Amino acid sequence: MAWATARHILVSTEAECNELKKQIEEGASFAEIAADNSQCPSGRKGGDLGRFSPGQMVKEFDTAVFNGDVGVLYGPIKTQFGYHLLEVTARG
Repeated sequence: MAWATARHILVSTEAECNELKKQIEEGASFAEIAADNSQCPSGRKGGDLGRFSPGQMVKEFDTAVFNGDVGVLYGPIKTQFGYHLLEVTARG
């Protein structure tokens, strides 16, 4: 069965998501930005979501994780929870 590992940052506005993305693209630590800003409990672990399979996450998230490239920063991705920055860290 297919699987992936990913990390993400969840915030409530698209503007905040874009600002955090800019900071990461300019060299800020994804893990530190996640710990300081993410509304998801995974923020305490640097945004790490662990290993999961297709269908375990909401559709928009699932599509990005299983179709995007590993190691690329994606977002903002809008879901019912808010706006996400997402990085797939491995896939198999």
